Order: sequence, then C-alpha cells, then structure tokens
Amino acid sequence: MTQDRPLLGIALMLGFCVTIPVCDAIAKLLGDHIPVGQIVFARFAFQAALLLPLALLLGNTLRLPRHVLPYLLLRTLLQMGGVAAMFTAFRFLPLADAVAIAFVMPFIMLLLGKFVLGEEVGLRRLGACVVGFTGTLLVIQPSFAAVGLHALWPVLVALIFALFMLVTRKIAKHTEPVSLQAVSGLLATVLMLPLLWYGDVTNLAGLTLDMPPAHTWNLLIATGVMGTLAHLLMTWSLRYAPTSTLASMQYLEIPVAVFVGWWIFGDLPNALASLGILLTVAAGLYAVMREHKAARSLRRITPASDPV
Repeated sequence: MTQDRPLLGIALMLGFCVTIPVCDAIAKLLGDHIPVGQIVFARFAFQAALLLPLALLLGNTLRLPRHVLPYLLLRTLLQMGGVAAMFTAFRFLPLADAVAIAFVMPFIMLLLGKFVLGEEVGLRRLGACVVGFTGTLLVIQPSFAAVGLHALWPVLVALIFALFMLVTRKIAKHTEPVSLQAVSGLLATVLMLPLLWYGDVTNLAGLTLDMPPAHTWNLLIATGVMGTLAHLLMTWSLRYAPTSTLASMQYLEIPVAVFVGWWIFGDLPNALASLGILLTVAAGLYAVMREHKAARSLRRITPASDPV
C-alpha cells in the first residue's frame, strides 16, 4: 500500500490544474483548422502510444478482468463523447466559460448518487447543488445570448463525465490506473477509425478526414501528450493524498482557465459570468466540505478492524 504523502499529492494535483487548461487551450486553437474528430483521434492515439509502453515498463498487465470489459467499453465511449463535446464547446465559447459550465459535473454526480445509486445526500448538499446550478446558468446566459444552443455543450460534457466517473468508480478497484488508461486509449483509437471513415464518406461535419496543415502537427502532438500527462498527474495525486484533501483543489482549474483564456485569446468573463463562476466555486467547495465532514463522521463510527 502506498504511504500517504499529502504535499506530494497536492503538488501533483496542482500540476493537473495547470496542465489541463493549457491542453484545452491548444484544442481550442486547433478547432479553427482541424475537424473535431481528428483532434479527438490524435488525443487518444497519443495516449495509447505513450501509456502502452509505460504500462509494460512498469510491469503492469494489459489483460483486464473479463467482468471489467463491458464497463471498459462503456467508459471509453463516454470518455470519447465527453472529450469530443468539450472540444466542440471550445469552438463556440471562451475557454473559461466552457470550463466553468462543465464544473456543474460534481452537482450532477451528487444527484445521480442520490436518485440512481440511493446514496445519502443531505439537504445542505442539495442546497449547494441548487446554488451551483444557479451559478452555471449565470455563466451560460451571456454565452447563450451570443451563440445559442452551442452554449449547452459543456452541460453535456458535465453529464457525460458524471456518468464516466460513476463507471470508473465501478471498476477502479479491479484495474491498475496506467493500464486502464493505456487500454482505453488503444480502444478509443480503434473505435475512432471507422467513425472517421464513415464521417468522411458521408461528409459528416466534424468527422471528415483532411490532412492537417503543417503548422498544426506540433499542436496535435502537444494535445495528446498534455492530455495524457494531466490524467496521469490526477491519478498519481490520488495515490499520495485522499480525495477529501484534493477535491477542493480541482476548482483551481477555473482561475487557471481564466488566465490562460485571457493570455492566449484575450477573453475574460463578463460581470454576470464572473458572478456565476464565483457561485459555482463557492457551492462546490461547500459540497466538498460537507462530503469531507460526512466521511470523518463515518470513520468515527466504523470499527478499526473493519476493512472499509
């Protein structure tokens, strides 16, 4: 068992919060030159190319338990859909707005936990969900006025990744993280090939096959490498620090996205969107604190000999 090293875990999570908005910004830049389907393909192809050798180097098996395979397929399809939806959102929305709207995901997970999994969720956390959704609507409103229904792409991202996290929870105890990501990247790459072929034959928007311009190849590689690195940083952070310590830190991704969006694209949220971002972050942090308090209360009443 890996010994807790909270400072290392926090440093790794900080690395994730800085890396993933930069990866998103690169994907947004690419969206002006390359169909979304090809960006998604490159993202997963590089993930497979980087993590398959790493898994073998670490001595990890790539053969996952048979009962995990249906969940692996579902998880991979959800990840593909979520990444594609987020990259599409970046074509229409400022980086910070898209990221902030997608942070409605923790509240969707709370509601799914209560109404689908039957988990105990108190009135205070449900109240935090209401405040969080209100904040999200404030961020959506100016974008909706500007680009219409395209402003809802990050909401779809949040729903997909909430389901993705639930499936990941289901199989996390039966898989090694690097092997899981490696096999998932390979599977996504294989699944993308017929989709891209079909999209090219039917001229389906976003899935056509065009030779990427020469100046975009470095950006395509960077998207794959940084996206893979970000997921590894998050995975490794959870090995050294508990979720309760790291969960609130993920909201640092929003101010980093604001800075990166301003630095690269000159975009800043307007007053209404800024208020919405503050409400979303505040509600999310409150929900995390309530989760942490509930977990501590549970540990107090759980016998020390219990393997939970």
